[in-house]
Amino acid sequence: MAVLSGMTGFARQDGTHEDWRWAWEVRSVNGKGLEARFRLPTGFDRLDIKARELAKNRFNRGSLQASLSLKRDGAASAVVIDQERLAALLKASQPYIEAGSVSRPGFGDLLQIPGVLGSEDLTAPDDALDRALLDGLDAALTALEAARQDEGRALAPVLGGHIDEIERLTTEAAACSAVRIESIRDRYKAKFAELIQGDLPEDRLTQEAAAMAVKMDVREEIDRLNAHIASARELLTGGSPVGRKLDFLCQEFNREANTLCSKSSDSSLTQIGLALKNTIDQFREQVQNVE
Repeated sequence: MAVLSGMTGFARQDGTHEDWRWAWEVRSVNGKGLEARFRLPTGFDRLDIKARELAKNRFNRGSLQASLSLKRDGAASAVVIDQERLAALLKASQPYIEAGSVSRPGFGDLLQIPGVLGSEDLTAPDDALDRALLDGLDAALTALEAARQDEGRALAPVLGGHIDEIERLTTEAAACSAVRIESIRDRYKAKFAELIQGDLPEDRLTQEAAAMAVKMDVREEIDRLNAHIASARELLTGGSPVGRKLDFLCQEFNREANTLCSKSSDSSLTQIGLALKNTIDQFREQVQNVE
């Protein structure tokens, strides 16, 4: 049997590459579609597109968040002075100094000018590092996928139990005496006879009773409920992604249960219909957790 998957989970993956140490943390919760967000260190935004592709290749639904923490052991940023910019500033300021408009700036003053003083770029693109980080993310997503499947395994018997209850209530509705066409016709025929007191011809009375009985016939709704039950069982055994299809099936279940209640003129059948609606709501609530 294929694996059913939930949408909730958490995973962490640590790793190293040369003097770099990193850790991915990924988590996901329920979502109507797939929404992936990545928090990456400054200078590593270049990984975003490929990271999203990895998530898209594994998941169909869920709100996913992934964060990367990264540290370079023993790396102290080297101070860098932009010699060309400094020389250009000194040259541009020389006429003003000679004219006495401004005083000669000190070295410290020059270092305060934006762009003169910087640090060595430790985040320059490194293909080997990028591959190691993306491999780490892929491993984290694999662990997250396993966690979501664990949730799916826990959900499967719960969903199956709701389908069993829907089937039991549908069978009970089908066995209800109020569903049998003869019972409906006889009940309305007796009611007509009581109201009209025999003034209506017998054949006309039978026709009118039969017409009303057809309007109250719920056998078609019961047949469709049984068809939906079979479809639900097939979807559950087929594995994820199946959440959207199950959600649509819940709407169909509810439609038939509503019609059954609206057609019912018997209190016992109405109670069955209400119990069906309650079970379908419980089923729909759990379906929201399925990928």
